[in-house]
This record gives sequence, structure tokens and C-alpha cells, in this order.
Amino acid sequence: MKIAFFSTQPYDREFFNQANQDERFAYQFYETHLGPHIVEAVNDVDAVCVFVNDRVNREVMEVLASRGVKIVALRCAGFNNVDLDAARAYGISVCRVPAYSPEAVAEHAMAMLLTLNRKTHKAYNRVREQNFSLNGLLGFNLYGKTIGVVGTGKIGKAFCRIAKGFGCELLAFDIYEDPQLKEMGVSYVGMEELYKASDIISLHCPLVPENKHMVNRETIQQMKDGVVLLNTSRGALIHTDAVIDGLKKRKIGGLALDVYEQEEKLFFKDLSGAIIEDDTIQRLMSFPNVLITAHQAFFTKEALTQIASTTVRNIEELLSNQVLSNQQALVV
Repeated sequence: MKIAFFSTQPYDREFFNQANQDERFAYQFYETHLGPHIVEAVNDVDAVCVFVNDRVNREVMEVLASRGVKIVALRCAGFNNVDLDAARAYGISVCRVPAYSPEAVAEHAMAMLLTLNRKTHKAYNRVREQNFSLNGLLGFNLYGKTIGVVGTGKIGKAFCRIAKGFGCELLAFDIYEDPQLKEMGVSYVGMEELYKASDIISLHCPLVPENKHMVNRETIQQMKDGVVLLNTSRGALIHTDAVIDGLKKRKIGGLALDVYEQEEKLFFKDLSGAIIEDDTIQRLMSFPNVLITAHQAFFTKEALTQIASTTVRNIEELLSNQVLSNQQALVV
């Protein structure tokens, strides 16, 4: 069974090779992302494996189908970058990794909140330069603060457990309410109430057409003055220009992003010697109360091990016409 991997990094090779020690798969690794510019290179493979910034649109699906590709396997949970209607039309199965390590993403979200609040990244650089002043490093207690969690799937639920340990009050919004979280003291409310009552808002929901740019000028105005926003889900949940305006007007007191709407041109690349032409992210990085990491939240040994093992199992089971061990993994 042959698999072509796109958006490949060294750690992808390492963990997927570990999951293939019996060599039942033959791998092809491409560093470039999958899109119309490279899809013609796909040949003689049963499946393609893609990540968050690969573009698997109808044009790409058509070429994959003509080359005999049977499966598009996402090594992530989200699938907003795949044209599912085209997959159905061309008879291509789409699978994903619905849950690899929810704690990895939830812990990173909390780490970003703590860093942004207590300014440990700035303190680290100061002390290395023998500057032991505390001026400009003032934070606030998390204890007793109200955190609004948008999306209480596996990651949102893990984040709630962590935040509860800090003594925070938790509000949540989800189409499906989790009874275990309610027993833990999480209160489910409407989005408007969550916006109005939360000191901190953390996004843990998939990107669908209905929630694109859910954080926009209108909803930001509903939030508390000085609200702290966290996004470790998908960049397009946030209207970036509206958030920049909120930062300039001091409506938003802090912003932590592990995702960015235009990240495909930036993230997972070393651009330290390049001139970045994206004025929006340059503007974001100019704010002292903005913290950005480059889609790092998933990046733990445990998560990468689970991603690799689940992905190859999904492909093997689909190619063998077996019922998937995890039915949530099958998208189409």
C-alpha cells in the first residue's frame, strides 16, 4: 500500500516511520503542500496524507481520482480544507484523526494564557540581559476569573478541567452540552451571554461556514473591556482586522493565537532570513499584548505518536474494505 505525504516535516517522517516498522506501507514524502500546483506529480499511490494547510479542492480531487487515489487521509482533526462534495462525486474516501491528544492542545492554550498574562517570555529575556526590573510585567490572578469556552468537545473539555484547577468560573457554549462538565460546575450559556460575562474567551471549535469570523467587530463589542482571547482551533474563526481594531482601541486586553487565517504562507517554515509581505501578521506581532505561536499546540510526542498510528490504521482499514475501528475518523 502506497501513501504520498504532503506538507512533510522531519518529525512527520520520524513518527510515521515508527508506525511502519513492519514496512507494510511504501511512503513518498513531499515538503510542499498539496494543491493544484503539485497534484499532477501524484502517481501510483493508493492514498494521500495531508495536513491543515493543504488545499484539497475540487480541481485536486479530480486529478487524484484520475490517478487512482482512493483515500485522502488527514493527519489532523479538522477537515475544512477538503472539498467533501467533490470527494463524494469522485468516490474518494476522506478520513481524519478525530482525537489524538486533546490534552496537548488544551495545555498549550493554558500555557499561552499564563505566558501572555504573567509575561514570562518578557521576563526571561530581561533577566538574560541582567535586567531584574518588574516594571511592565504586571499580570492578574486567574483565580476567580470567568473563562468562556467555545466548543466543549475533547479539547474544550480538557481545557475546562485545567481551568477549573486554577479556580476559574467556567461558562461554555456548544450545540451538545456535556453532562460531565455540568456536574463539574461548567455553566452552558448562549454566545451573547458568554461574550458579555467572560474575562477570558478560549476557542475550541471546528471551523464550519456558520462560525467563520465568529469573533468580529459586532461580537467584540459585546465583550468585556480588556477581554483576553485565545485561539488554538482555526484561524478563520477570528476576523483579524476586527481584532486588530479591538487591540488598538484597548477593548481587547490580550490576544494569544496558535492559528492564523493566512498561516499557510508562513507557518511550518523558517522565514528568519526572508521579508514577510503579510502586513496583517506584522501588525499583530507589533502589539506588546499579542502572543503568537505557529500551530504548535498539537506538537507533543504523545500526540504525534497517536496521529501516525491512527492515520495508518485508517488507511489500512479503508483499503482493506474493513469497518473503521473509530467511526468518527471517517468523514466521507
